[in-house]
Amino acid sequence: MDNDQPLTSIDADGVLPASPRIRFNKDGSLLAVSAKDNGIKVLANSDGMRLLRTLENLSYDASRTSEAPKPKINPISAAAAAAATSAGLKDRSTSTVAIAGMNGDSRSLGDVKPRKTEESSDKSKIWKLTEINEPSECRSLRLPENLRVNKISRLIFTNSGNAILALASNAIHLLWKWQRSERNSNGKATASVSPQLWQPSSGILMTNDVADTNPEEAVPCFALSKNDSYVMSASGGKISLFNMMTFKTMATFMPPPPPATFLAFHPQDNNIIAIGMGDSTIQIYNVRVDEVKSKLKGHSKRISGLAFSHVLNVLVSSGADSQICVWNTDGWEKQKARFLQIPAGRTPTTLSDTRVQFHQDQTHFLVVHETQLAIFETTKLECVKQWVPPQSSVVITHATFSCDSQLVYASFMDATVSVFTAANLRLRCRINPSAYLPASVSSNVHPLVIAAHPSEPNEFALGLSDGGVHVFEPLESENKWGVPPPAENGSSSSMAATPSVGAPGSEQTQQ
Repeated sequence: MDNDQPLTSIDADGVLPASPRIRFNKDGSLLAVSAKDNGIKVLANSDGMRLLRTLENLSYDASRTSEAPKPKINPISAAAAAAATSAGLKDRSTSTVAIAGMNGDSRSLGDVKPRKTEESSDKSKIWKLTEINEPSECRSLRLPENLRVNKISRLIFTNSGNAILALASNAIHLLWKWQRSERNSNGKATASVSPQLWQPSSGILMTNDVADTNPEEAVPCFALSKNDSYVMSASGGKISLFNMMTFKTMATFMPPPPPATFLAFHPQDNNIIAIGMGDSTIQIYNVRVDEVKSKLKGHSKRISGLAFSHVLNVLVSSGADSQICVWNTDGWEKQKARFLQIPAGRTPTTLSDTRVQFHQDQTHFLVVHETQLAIFETTKLECVKQWVPPQSSVVITHATFSCDSQLVYASFMDATVSVFTAANLRLRCRINPSAYLPASVSSNVHPLVIAAHPSEPNEFALGLSDGGVHVFEPLESENKWGVPPPAENGSSSSMAATPSVGAPGSEQTQQ
């Protein structure tokens, strides 16, 4: 439409009336044209030809199982007649149907022979990526805002699934709670009902210590206890322990330098915390006795990710040095280390964070870097799957597993959100910014962090660079994000099927 030159043309053999009726099918791969003598001419591009051959192959296979004589009607003629009827040509009888390829190949439909070999296998190519472009194509909700914040730095659903906690770049925490109601009988977080931005009656805020640093330049981090009672948090200053019911500060410790840059609770003991530091060390800290039990050294830049596996009894760490280390949690010795391979032609920023999150099987983990997504096997520290954006200009801002580890949600600097099948990291759905950002919003607004609901596999939330938080769910009529692409020949995943949601191992990690 942006060029006034003809794209292609085809000879109609003089069968068109003075004012023919034309209609495309929904996918634009077939074009039905009314012809003289009550005829219909069908034009098809390569996708349309595959579609028609697939229909013919299905009809051909079915006809072999029937012994009763059938009228000699070409199945493509019937398909074309049905297409013409839906296109508004039903008042014309279909006495003649011709097909023409857009490459100039024109022939009678009777000449299209069923191919039972390679062309019947083309049925898998009919799959299309699900693109969500309009607000009406999914359920999304921007959470209410009473406090002015510049950007959302960290985001997590509570383990109960009825609230969302965010840490803003100005060191203030925001907590949204959903209530039970007629529209929300279970009281869980949902995009269908607006929550309340909650504060205790005292009116106090959970605000991190910022010491003498600029909180906008700090590396914020937090971790939530299993029972949702406490949050450990830092924004460049001392680490604070907050009571989630009263917002009171229970304790502060570890004043900088160096500042804490990542926090993770030990899965078996909430009194033990792994603290990634800005000086590249990891401190294993016991809150109850206020003592550092171990200090792990192996990275060369700040720690940007920590994840425990209670099955393997290991801690996986990642840093801004693009290195991944595996530590034994019994004696805290380093078992393995490997640098992430940066794809050719990609130049990451100087301090590009690398994040890690365990799969529900507790033996594989997701690696998130601005240049790639990858699935690693822990014991050998080998990459088993990798996805690299097709354009070098595309930057990944964050990603996370769904609660059942079947999907990976990823956000990008261009404000798109992609949904992948986790087993093979193949793209199945893309949510474009037009689906959730109004036209009045600056084009620079984009997601900085993404979090998955702890019990709803198809629900996630985004924390944006303008301070907003959006919750997403597919339409109730769809109940999922797109359809997975067909498996590639010989493709397989070493990840076993995951247990049901909420089974042991389905722990939340800070985002």
